[in-house]
Amino acid sequence: MILYPVYKLYEWLLERQVKSKPMPQHIAVIMDGNRRLARKLGSPPWVGHRLGAQKLEEFLEWCVQLGIKNITTYAFSTENFSRPKEEVEKLFDIFEEYFYKVAEDERIHRNRVRIRAIGKVERFPERVRKAIAYAEEKTKHYDNLILNVAVAYGGRQEIVDAFKKMAEKIERGEMSSQDISEAIIAQHLYTNGMPDPDLIIRTSGEERISGFLLWQSAYAELYFCETYWPGFRKIDFLRALRTYQQRQRRFGR
Repeated sequence: MILYPVYKLYEWLLERQVKSKPMPQHIAVIMDGNRRLARKLGSPPWVGHRLGAQKLEEFLEWCVQLGIKNITTYAFSTENFSRPKEEVEKLFDIFEEYFYKVAEDERIHRNRVRIRAIGKVERFPERVRKAIAYAEEKTKHYDNLILNVAVAYGGRQEIVDAFKKMAEKIERGEMSSQDISEAIIAQHLYTNGMPDPDLIIRTSGEERISGFLLWQSAYAELYFCETYWPGFRKIDFLRALRTYQQRQRRFGR
């Protein structure tokens, strides 16, 4: 508590610094470390997942304050279905609660945040799918900030699905193989209509992207930090933005 004023001053200075420079238009986050934090607390994994969901709400507020327009968060991979049954069921509970909660959150409507789920949503139980559909419907006309929540998501599967959609169009005579280009492929990805991420943040100290946005991340800046996701502070976020702003983005040129 003694250091709290010092932290707040540092946070204010950092925010002032990053606001003076161009912001990334699309930030993607691999929200890692929920389970490890729960183990440290001597709690079951879903306690960490609940704390992670609360942190996402806080993170969204930071992005609104800083004028970020697009966010994609990695919440649940296709591989996560193989986790212990009790943990997966608890995660389903959290997803159901989260999507209903954000759909009714006055901050979401005041800031005109559109909520989208990307991934193989059909693999979820009906109760989770209904919650997702409810949040998407309630926010579908908003465009101030788009929040993609990647659930039942796999980067390779996303690319496979894109090529399947194109193949079906070719079979129906709606396009030919000669029409396929990078732009056309991008139009068939889950993130269609959004710019590629400028910055990908991963928490918990792991330094890999684990199949996240494989196509879209070709020129993204990567930032890794040691903090577990539920403990991710605004200072950590501002440091990530400052690092991004200090890099020279050449896009292969």
